[in-house]
Amino acid sequence: MIKIPLDVPYDKKEDYLLNYRLATYENRGMFVLAGDQRIEHLNKDFYGKDISRDDATPEHLFKIADQTVGIVLATQLGIIAGFAGGYRTVNFLVKLNSKTNLVKDKDPRSELLNTVSDVVAFQQATGLKIIGVGYTIYLGSEYEPKMLKTASEIIRQAHTSGLVVVLWIYPRGKAIKNPREVGLLAGACAVGGSLGADFIKIEFPEKNKDTEKFLQQALPTAGRCKIISAGGEAIKPKKYLKKIAKQIELGAFGVACGRNLHQKSLSNAVQFAKTIKAIVIEKKSLKDAIST
Repeated sequence: MIKIPLDVPYDKKEDYLLNYRLATYENRGMFVLAGDQRIEHLNKDFYGKDISRDDATPEHLFKIADQTVGIVLATQLGIIAGFAGGYRTVNFLVKLNSKTNLVKDKDPRSELLNTVSDVVAFQQATGLKIIGVGYTIYLGSEYEPKMLKTASEIIRQAHTSGLVVVLWIYPRGKAIKNPREVGLLAGACAVGGSLGADFIKIEFPEKNKDTEKFLQQALPTAGRCKIISAGGEAIKPKKYLKKIAKQIELGAFGVACGRNLHQKSLSNAVQFAKTIKAIVIEKKSLKDAIST
């Protein structure tokens, strides 16, 4: 059962329910294609050794999403405006803030590129299936208070418009000694839940054995907010599938997959996406998912 937050107005409840269902394949799980790295990591994730030439153009993301029913493509509004006209069946999540990795601040911050109002106006003008917005918080940064306030305002505005919200929450900065510490990551999930986010995208502990400890703490403290794992750097396909299968088994609601998916050729990426979907949405075992 989908619980509608009380900050969603009565006349927007149907919109919120529709967007939530689209984002989660009828509340079965969430599979996000993370396509925001062209700003975050410049071009190194899209061109180079072991990266398919298909990945050189942003349209590759749209082609993958178009052939994977139920996936959510998360990227910046500018890319969506440039390519989405030919991909109107795709569910889009607009990433509201981004930064490059060029400035080596000890305490990172990421400013808004667009507002919720921008997104709503764009959706109304285009009729695209924009189901929600995303925003990154660097927890522990000296700029944390501003980011928390901005996130709170985004959630209120998005819910008022019937949109869902995914918070990227990453502990970063000179105050953070171990950004993958179990208790810290669980606390980050508590922050997301306290702000009223619908979903939290977060890096899980580096060691697989710590994932269970993390989720045991994080799932109850996050409240109604669902937890999805960040994909991270590309690793061997079977190792990645094994990792996410364990995360789903232990209670994670979904995954956000970027480099492990889009760096493949279109045909391989689509097949890999179907395998991930079988694990995340259809709850198949790793063995059965691979044979899908």
